Amino acid sequence: MKESYAIRVYKEYFNFASSHFLIFADGTREPLHGHNYQVQVRAEGDIVEGDLVIDFIPFKPLVKRLCDDLDHCMLLPDSNPHLRIETDDKTVSVWHRDGGFFQFPKEDVRILNLPNTSTEMLARHLGHRLVEGIRSDVPLAKIHSIEVQVEESSGQCGICRIDV
Repeated sequence: MKESYAIRVYKEYFNFASSHFLIFADGTREPLHGHNYQVQVRAEGDIVEGDLVIDFIPFKPLVKRLCDDLDHCMLLPDSNPHLRIETDDKTVSVWHRDGGFFQFPKEDVRILNLPNTSTEMLARHLGHRLVEGIRSDVPLAKIHSIEVQVEESSGQCGICRIDV
């Protein structure tokens, strides 16, 4: 008989309200808009000392910090071929190939290492940051996989699973 173990966290305060726009496969973009995102995380791994997969006490604040970092920000992908992004000390300027132009205060923008800002890619971003955070904040955890779900509205979400 084989056993596996996991935890799942889905606190109401695992949320962020952010603006974005998607770039579609044909290169067109949707209008700038925002969502009140909700985040859930599942971590699967070995049972460690204390008979648990990962200690909730350091894990929940890690998830919250990552959500808070995106809260009330404009989210931009850094590697979309249809966008040009330039930053200076005070602003972030964005050009789309259709001639669209946006300019934002630098402190209100998060440029993410992603090709797009879909819920799937936001889940990927959070997942990779969680893996890094677990390694530094909860080094005794032996996590095999992280699954992040980012819900943009009730009933629809993107999910990314990362095997560690």
